[in-house]
Amino acid sequence: MSQKNRPPLTPDPSPRTRAEGAFESWREEQQSAYLYRIIAAVEAHPGRQKLFVRLAEAAEHQAAHWAKLVRAQDIALPSGYRPPLRVRFVAWLIRRLGPAPLLQVLAAMKVRGLSVYSRPLYDVDHGEAEAGGLERRHQRLVGNGSLRAAVFGVNDGLISNTSLIMGVSGAALDNGIVLLTGVAGLLAGAASMAAGEYVSMRSQREMFEYQIALEKEELEAYPREEAAELALIYEARGLDPEESRRLGNTVITNPVRALDTLAREELGLNPDELGSPWAAAGASFAAFGIGAAVPLIPFAFEMQIGGRLVVTIAFATAGLFVVGALTSLFTGRSAWTSGARMVVVGAIAAAMTYLVGFWLGVNS
Repeated sequence: MSQKNRPPLTPDPSPRTRAEGAFESWREEQQSAYLYRIIAAVEAHPGRQKLFVRLAEAAEHQAAHWAKLVRAQDIALPSGYRPPLRVRFVAWLIRRLGPAPLLQVLAAMKVRGLSVYSRPLYDVDHGEAEAGGLERRHQRLVGNGSLRAAVFGVNDGLISNTSLIMGVSGAALDNGIVLLTGVAGLLAGAASMAAGEYVSMRSQREMFEYQIALEKEELEAYPREEAAELALIYEARGLDPEESRRLGNTVITNPVRALDTLAREELGLNPDELGSPWAAAGASFAAFGIGAAVPLIPFAFEMQIGGRLVVTIAFATAGLFVVGALTSLFTGRSAWTSGARMVVVGAIAAAMTYLVGFWLGVNS
């Protein structure tokens, strides 16, 4: 190859850059190991507990590897890992809720092995279902993805009612009208969100229940064929054919366990997590209402309209930043960046409605 046609060489990173990259990898492995230990401590199922202990040990081994690379560049490492505030908050949530409702958060924080929560674990030799009492109890209360829905529900209420209040205030209306409009916006928005969530969840649950009922009829009509289907699924996942048949035949001997397993493996459904329409509607109403109430707080006190607007803007800004920071749990991005971005989005929406209200007020 001629010198002219030779592709440009990418310069090797400097020792300092390599050390910084190794330090970041050390920090991430330490973070993973810390969270693995927390999950193992709350996990009731022995198999899952062992898995996360081993993952913690592997992460610590990787951290030691990166630590050597950092020290090779004569850069000092902290004497021990001190988890930052976000990691400590996630650890607190794990202890309170269990890992299952936080799968999206944990995945964003590079926690692996979470696929064990997408299918049941059975003690085949004893024919008993998993002993995950803590996990199942919290799944019914929270449900995977509900934390994310709650955060964004608060965000919707905060932005929409702040924008509404700013628009009405821009028209130079008095405090009573602004307060009444804000309360009406809170109730209307929360009721609309709750109604939509109820209808959506009810329709989804009815469809899932119908599919499970069909599976139950098939199980009662031809259990051997259902056992053979389970064996094929296990074999497709890499199990030995003989072991797959043994596992399928063992599971099918218990009708309750068999239906639960078939729903999960064939339909991709968890019978314990079909969702409650009333609970979903109530949570949606509460989340939107909490967010929508934040910009209304200053209007409950006696002060000049200008002062109320300043305090409302301050409350809304703080609320938007907190909500934005919480969304970083699902994205893995910086909490400061996520919070600032949410403030900018809310400010644009509020400014637009304020200007529209001001223009209508001047020309009315």
